[in-house]
Amino acid sequence: MSLEAFEVGFNIPAKVGMEISEVQTPSLIIDFQIFENNINKMRQFVLNNNVKLRPHAKMHKSIDVAKYQINKGGAHGICCQKVSEAEIFVRAGIKDILITNQITDTFKLERLAKITSKELKIGCCVDNNENLIHIQKAAERNNSLIDIYIEYDCGANRCGIKSFNEINKLIETIKKMSNLNFVGFQAYNGSIQHIENYKIRQNEVKNTCNKIKELKANFIKYSPLITGVGTGCFDLEVSEAVYDEIQVGSYAFMDAHYSSLKHDRTLNNSIKFENSLFVFTGVMSKALQYHAVVDAGLKSIAVDSGLPKTMNSELEYIKCSDEHGIITDPSNILKINDKIRLVPGHCDPTCNLHDWYVVIKDQKVIDLWPVSARGFSF
Repeated sequence: MSLEAFEVGFNIPAKVGMEISEVQTPSLIIDFQIFENNINKMRQFVLNNNVKLRPHAKMHKSIDVAKYQINKGGAHGICCQKVSEAEIFVRAGIKDILITNQITDTFKLERLAKITSKELKIGCCVDNNENLIHIQKAAERNNSLIDIYIEYDCGANRCGIKSFNEINKLIETIKKMSNLNFVGFQAYNGSIQHIENYKIRQNEVKNTCNKIKELKANFIKYSPLITGVGTGCFDLEVSEAVYDEIQVGSYAFMDAHYSSLKHDRTLNNSIKFENSLFVFTGVMSKALQYHAVVDAGLKSIAVDSGLPKTMNSELEYIKCSDEHGIITDPSNILKINDKIRLVPGHCDPTCNLHDWYVVIKDQKVIDLWPVSARGFSF
């Protein structure tokens, strides 16, 4: 449907050509120049380090962002987390998708098998034998081929297995199944991505990567691809020379939490990504002395990683309820209807609260991108 069919203030927050001051709040805005710089920095990083880039689309849930990462950002495919999420991108023409999750429900497996084709590579993670049997049956019924990544628990203590004996049994099972293709290992340790202290994070990366090196050495005869890595310590993880492919997601937008992590800027691999994603919010009340009330609360910003940050050190977002946010304003610089940018604490769930990205360049709206897979969590 053409954007001309939408109405500003009803089902879209802005139209192309508007000044940023005219954008309805609360809404998500992308500063295109910063976004573009982030994308280019990662493209150069993977080129310099000879690793593949498969960004995680669960972060942005946007067809437009995914295509930009593939067409201009050096990505060869994307990651998704759910079958329905992957289907959104398949229907938009994305040809290489890894679902970094276990798909066990038989109905979901049937849908997964149906979307594969000669032109489309699709894979998923496994950590038990029963799941493999069900995937094979679904693939056989639909005459499809599914790439299989065994998930190795390298420290997250969530999904995945640690026993090399169990892993070997799974590989032997896969090799006997005509519709399954063993590609390698999913080895992602999410728990180390958020360690703020650089030295501690560096040590935990080494511990994780040492486990993966041992895994790789034990199964070297299969030439397994090792995929994983997140935005929090991708530079350290890649420097350990164990990963073939990285699954960074938040680098394109960044958020307050990832921006708070300490880095050693003297290292060759160190890159500073800037915040390109903001929740745009408007002042709706100044009745509270030395404070401002804005229209972005829990229904506009995820706070699981902390409250959002403002771009002005004098202003602090200190409290929120469903539809309101309270900002300290000690110098009373804010007025009714002023609009400010907030950096969300966690970009992924924040994006899933909105229908649109308003893309801004030089203080003007240059595009609107739908949050295409919002709510597709089946």
